[in-house]
Amino acid sequence: MNNKAYTIFISFIVALGGFLFGFDAGIISGVMSFAGPEFDLSEIQSGWVVSAPSFAAMFAMLFSGRLSDVIGRKKTLIFVAFLYAISAVLSAMASSYEMLYVARIIGGIAFGAALVLAPIYIAEISTAENRGKLVSLQQLNIVFGFFAAFLSNYFFNKYNTSESTFLTDENVWRWMLGVEFIPAVGYFIFLFFIPKSPRWLYLKGNFEEAKIVLNKIHGTERGEEEIAAIEKNIHAEKNKEALKIKDILKSSLRFILVVGLIVGVLQQITGINAVYFYATSIFKQTGIGTDAAFSSGVLLSSISVIFTFVAIYLIDRTGRRPLLLFGTAGIAVSLLLCAYGFNQATYQLSAEKINQLECPDSQKLLPFADKVYNNDIDFKNDVKAILGNKIYSKNDGAILEAATMINATLILIGILGFIACFAFSLGPVMWVLLSELYPLKYRGLAIGIIAFINSFISSLVQLVFPWELSNLGNALTFFIFGIIALVGFFVLVKILPETKGKSLEELELELVKS
Repeated sequence: MNNKAYTIFISFIVALGGFLFGFDAGIISGVMSFAGPEFDLSEIQSGWVVSAPSFAAMFAMLFSGRLSDVIGRKKTLIFVAFLYAISAVLSAMASSYEMLYVARIIGGIAFGAALVLAPIYIAEISTAENRGKLVSLQQLNIVFGFFAAFLSNYFFNKYNTSESTFLTDENVWRWMLGVEFIPAVGYFIFLFFIPKSPRWLYLKGNFEEAKIVLNKIHGTERGEEEIAAIEKNIHAEKNKEALKIKDILKSSLRFILVVGLIVGVLQQITGINAVYFYATSIFKQTGIGTDAAFSSGVLLSSISVIFTFVAIYLIDRTGRRPLLLFGTAGIAVSLLLCAYGFNQATYQLSAEKINQLECPDSQKLLPFADKVYNNDIDFKNDVKAILGNKIYSKNDGAILEAATMINATLILIGILGFIACFAFSLGPVMWVLLSELYPLKYRGLAIGIIAFINSFISSLVQLVFPWELSNLGNALTFFIFGIIALVGFFVLVKILPETKGKSLEELELELVKS
């Protein structure tokens, strides 16, 4: 295996934590269609189950960088993979809402650590010319995970029929969650075959081992160049005082801290994980039916994969700034398009449609036959009041399919546009930027802090999203996300630097004010 292939190989292995994150995020959208009614979860309880990994991840992100500074990137990642496997088993075996929540908390610790450590490790083994592509492998693995999850959900739902004795509404969601154990074990095994980070080895004084790793990764000639640059940087770091948390806030780092925070917040506050985690539910809102909602999830994840490849191809050619600006503008337009489409929707159940519904007590809806609702909130509230939350939750796809009059194509274009724009901009580019902005000494801590805030925003968005749909409605929810993205675009125009083609050491000299 040549140097380039070897570097790609180990980068891809490290980034497999992203695959597991994406798989879990995608699988839960299908799981909640069954687990929610089984445990009779409220909107807030559903929000807690879905957002639990992000909630736990934000604390893992805060401390995982520092932990990896002490024991190493490799050892920390191996422990992370072990937690992934434990989470998958416990989630599949959950006998209560509380047990399911705790199992997903464990998974969240793994998510948070993996998402922080992968870009740190990859940035530390790559060169300036290929760093953007290699760090983007994390996002590629995330969208591969989404694709695998939505495909898995589709087939589980397809074969969960009334004739099936193997899959039932009571156990299908357990199989959905349990399948995650297989890639988790694979990730755990493969991590033993990666080298330790050469820059971390230098920081710990293991110079000879670091040189061996660098020469193996880059070849002798380029390896010697990287060694010289690292030695110069490490020497300068050793002449500085020991790092304190408050040092992240000092004036010399203020600019890159602001950039990192804005990009980190913007990545999540536009609602990407709400769309991913609740994809099946969102597509149900368009009235296309449960089966079509599951298959639309496959389309969504396919678009994400395609445009992540676009990002990998362009990121070291066009740069980080153009991708972020163009993508954020596209996100704003797409979300506002969704808001417009939902705002034009009406809801009406005819007597014929009510008689065709295969759900308990559907005849109780006949007094509301032919009543036209101009928004989804009033319609859902009336149906829930008649049927009860549990019956509605188990049959919402069929009920909305029968009642919804909407331009579903317009909504689908908006959602897919959002996913596509995110996949080639905020998704991968944020992690690339974070791996580049900070000097080696501050990298682990700084990325951890920004990732903590990123995950906090993510968990908050996921937590309140079901409440927003129930109380604000589809149109206003997507309008809010769209306006936030639009504001974010104008902020990025003002502050975003370009880091393309510069070594980590060069970026330190340029961005860190003395």
